Amino acid sequence: MSFSQHLKNVVGWKTKRRILVLAVDDYGNIRIASKKARENLDKAGYSSSNRFDNYDTLETEEDLEALYEVLSSVKDKHGNSAIFTALALPVNIDFDKIIESDYRDYHYELLPTTFSKLPNYQNVWNLWKEGIESKLIFPQSHGREHLNLKLFKENLAKRDPETITCINNKSYVRISNNPYKTIRPSGAFGFDDFSETEEHKIIIKDGLDLFENVFGFRSDTFNAPGDRDHSILHKTLSDGGVKYLETPLVKNEHQGNGKYKRIFNYTSKRNEFGQTFLVRNCQFEPSSPKKKVDWVEYCLKQIKIAFYWNNPAIISSHRVNFCGLMDENNRAMGLSTLKTLLEQIVKEWPNVEFMTIPQLGDLMTNNS
Repeated sequence: MSFSQHLKNVVGWKTKRRILVLAVDDYGNIRIASKKARENLDKAGYSSSNRFDNYDTLETEEDLEALYEVLSSVKDKHGNSAIFTALALPVNIDFDKIIESDYRDYHYELLPTTFSKLPNYQNVWNLWKEGIESKLIFPQSHGREHLNLKLFKENLAKRDPETITCINNKSYVRISNNPYKTIRPSGAFGFDDFSETEEHKIIIKDGLDLFENVFGFRSDTFNAPGDRDHSILHKTLSDGGVKYLETPLVKNEHQGNGKYKRIFNYTSKRNEFGQTFLVRNCQFEPSSPKKKVDWVEYCLKQIKIAFYWNNPAIISSHRVNFCGLMDENNRAMGLSTLKTLLEQIVKEWPNVEFMTIPQLGDLMTNNS
C-alpha cells in the first residue's frame, strides 16, 4: 500500500472500536435503460468502453433481492447485518415529457414514478422499503439528479444528436458534446462561471426536499453526484438539515474560469456551519477494468491500515458493481466478491461493527 493510503488515516477522529461503513453511490439513477437501449446507442455510433455506460442500470428486483441475501448473511459483533449507506437520487429525467415538449424543456419525475412506469419494476419500490425496514440499505442524499443541468439544457437547445438519441432510448450516458473542461455530463454541480452556483443552491434545496418526499425522512448526509460541490453550497446544505459531508482527502475546488483551490480534508473535520466531513479511506470496485486487482485483498489491506490508525473504515463503492440487468455475470461476480470480503472482515475482526454514515457521524459528534 502506498504512502498516501497511510496519509489519509493519520489525521482525524480516533477510536479503538472497529467500525466499518459501506458507502455506495448512484442508487435510484437511470444510466442505461436496457440491452436494447445500449444496442441502439452503439448502432448510432455512440459506443462506450466506460463500465457505467455499459452495466449501470436502475436497480432491479433481482439486484436488490440478491444484494439483501448477501448483506443479511454476515453479522457484526452485535448481530447486525452488513448495511449499505446508499447515496441515492430522488428523481430521474422524465424522458416522456421531454419528448412531448419536442426536446425543448427539461422535466424530472420522482423515483417511485420511474419504478411504476417501467416494465418488471413494479415491486422494486416495495423492496426498497423492505430493505430500509430490515436495516440492509439506508438511503442518503446524492443530490437531485445525476446530471449537469446546464450542459443538458444547452445540448437540448442545440438539438445535440447524441443527447436526443439518449433521450429516445430513456438513458443518459456520458455525452461527448461538452465544450467545458470544468463540467462533467454526470457532475451535477460542476460549473464554468462561479455565478452558476446560485442555480446549484436551488437544485440542492429542491433535491433535499424531494429526498424527504420520496424516502420519508430528511437526509443527514450529502455526497455530490459525479463531481465535487463548492463550499459555497454548504450553508444551503446545512439549512436543509445536512450534518455530514462526504469529501475527498484533497479536494481541488473549482473557483470559476478554470481556477482551482486545493483543500485538505479529514474525517471529523468541521466547517463553520458545524457540519462534519467524512473521507472514504477504502475502495471496493470489483467491476473496475483493473483486471489485475484482487479487490478482496486490496480492500482488506486498506481496512487494516484504517484500523491500524484507529480510524473507522469507510469503504467507497458504486451500484454498478452489483447490477445484473445488462449482464447477470456482472452482478454475480460483484456480489460473490462482496460476500467474500464481508466474510473475511468478520473473520479477521470479529469485533467489527457495521454502521451507516449518519450513525458514524452521530458517534463522532457525540464523542468529540
